[in-house]
Amino acid sequence: MRPGAVALAVSSLAVLGAGPPTPSPPLPARMTDTGGGTQLITAVAPRAASTTGTVTWWDLRGGRWVRAGSAPARFGANGLAGGASRKQGTNTTPTGLYGLPYAFGIKAAPRGTAYKYRRVHRDSWWCQDNDSRSYNRWTEPRAADCRAAESEHLITYGERYAHALVIGFNYERPVRGRGAGIFLHVNGRGATAGCVSVPQRAMRKILRWADPAKRPHIAVGTASGTTAVTRY
Repeated sequence: MRPGAVALAVSSLAVLGAGPPTPSPPLPARMTDTGGGTQLITAVAPRAASTTGTVTWWDLRGGRWVRAGSAPARFGANGLAGGASRKQGTNTTPTGLYGLPYAFGIKAAPRGTAYKYRRVHRDSWWCQDNDSRSYNRWTEPRAADCRAAESEHLITYGERYAHALVIGFNYERPVRGRGAGIFLHVNGRGATAGCVSVPQRAMRKILRWADPAKRPHIAVGTASGTTAVTRY
């Protein structure tokens, strides 16, 4: 056999013996924190300026994160911003890891929903008035110190709020001016004012999947950079 042929044969055997490449760990396994539960939603955009990306929901089974479903997602009209420095009224989606306090909707909860689900009525409001004691809270009826012009009249959002999950951004101890009314909800016509949105079919699947006993959280971020979802 010619020397060149021998080298080629050795090289081919080396490649054959190398085996398949090791798959990268699932996204939650690469994150700094997943909230401590056994369910997680990730909402990931390619870059901070992006208005679209992907929402994926995961289960922790036998110590390994397994994808339960995914859907295309929309983010704020001005992209994403770090949750710790985000400003109200900027049309940016806050990045970070957050709890999911409860679900709500104009329509009835999908059959099989285990989450606490609050129905929207004609006097249901979400207060975004920085001067109100009800800042970043559902009020029914609208609180006397919460201006209508600084609030969301929930029923007027139609299909967008057919079903939704409250994202716990700025929720436990609200910081005035940081932002209010950040939800995971049904798609509208385009980018959001700061929420994360998915098609209605996906939103219904998420509500049937989410189990409060498994302490689900949502991690919002980018694929890389200072707002990478893996940093949260």
